[in-house]
Amino acid sequence: MGATLDARGLNCPMPLIRTRLALKTVAIGETLTVRATDPTSYIDIRMFCETTDQELVTAEEEGGVYTYVIRKAAEF
Repeated sequence: MGATLDARGLNCPMPLIRTRLALKTVAIGETLTVRATDPTSYIDIRMFCETTDQELVTAEEEGGVYTYVIRKAAEF
């Protein structure tokens, strides 16, 4: 099991900034699960993964909480 980041209650751009910092501590091939309540995180996290070559395994929303599982695929 990988690392987790609770970014609930944080507004843009903090969920993305904290995700970026947390991924720096994760080994390549490991996952980071991020939970956020900021709706813009849905766009920000996806774009971050695309531009840094990370694998967005899942992106789900339930009850206003967005949950992302990101597999670190490359250093950035």
